[in-house]
Amino acid sequence: MRRSATSRSTGTNSGGSSTSKSERGTVPTAAAVFPTDFSVRPLADRVHNVVRWTEFGRGGHFAALETPDLLVTDLREFFRGLR
Repeated sequence: MRRSATSRSTGTNSGGSSTSKSERGTVPTAAAVFPTDFSVRPLADRVHNVVRWTEFGRGGHFAALETPDLLVTDLREFFRGLR
């Protein structure tokens, strides 16, 4: 799963200020889930502002090498929606 710019493991966001572990992020976040990934959708929705969730039928851990066409298309569609 791809992560947003906000880090929950350290308790700080990218700006360096402290955040509560129960605080939901506001940064628009996308996740690309491939067949070998396990789904963490409930956790992701609770912690991040998930605006795009894509599950692919092919690809894997090295998606950029294995299925670059799928990954690039998904990234473009995510960022197009943020314009």
